[in-house]
Amino acid sequence: MASQNICKFITESAHSDLKPVNFVYEQNPDTQARKIVLSHHTVYLISEGTGTMVFNGTPIPVKGGDLIFGFSGEEFRGNGEKLKYFYISFSGGRATELFRRFGITSMTRRFPGHEGMIPFWEESIARAREENLDLVSESVLSYAFSRLTGVREARDGVALRMLNYAEENFSEPDLTLTSLAEEWGYTPKYLSDSFKKRVGVGFSRYLAALRIKHAVFLMDHGVEAVKNIAFLCGFQDPLYFSKVFRRTVGTSPSEYLRDRNGRSLD
Repeated sequence: MASQNICKFITESAHSDLKPVNFVYEQNPDTQARKIVLSHHTVYLISEGTGTMVFNGTPIPVKGGDLIFGFSGEEFRGNGEKLKYFYISFSGGRATELFRRFGITSMTRRFPGHEGMIPFWEESIARAREENLDLVSESVLSYAFSRLTGVREARDGVALRMLNYAEENFSEPDLTLTSLAEEWGYTPKYLSDSFKKRVGVGFSRYLAALRIKHAVFLMDHGVEAVKNIAFLCGFQDPLYFSKVFRRTVGTSPSEYLRDRNGRSLD
């Protein structure tokens, strides 16, 4: 009779430490709305409600079953009607390794479809006591990462291709969702739905944020002509660039340059 045993060997991680700091069930809208700076990496599981989580000024739409990752040093606040979520803050060398393994970045931090984890998190935080809190929170955290198995492979499709293409070609003014669809032989709706489902924001919004991020980099490294910055970042119209810049950063390019130069003189 053939053996029914299954044996799989574990390859030891170069960084085996993963240290939970707290385990919280946040249900207070006033507390959620307070702007804080994350002192540790944090994983959130939305248990119910809808709303947004804002990281460094960028809102991420969330709903029940979403798993969201925040990174140490990011500015964070929550906002939503009847929004409730669990979160575990953590540190340790293995965190960076796991982020890399599963493709978790500031642009790919939202993982929908994890409603099945909610009862486990509820039961775990209910039974957590001082003597077992470290073990309980570590097991929940490890389980959350384990549920991401296969996500990286799924992203190795059209959404990941779009991410890579945008990173390499954001300065091209003709780059749009429609131009990609025409070049790759897809419908714009298919590309849009694939990208938003995996990344959490629309492609046009992501591309604009990427361009503005590069604009800020240029300003911080001595480029001061707003018209030139706009063209270098893929904007054909400097006025439109200024509008998008203000909407994203909260100030105009000229004001940002003036404030930066003032800071440089201090």
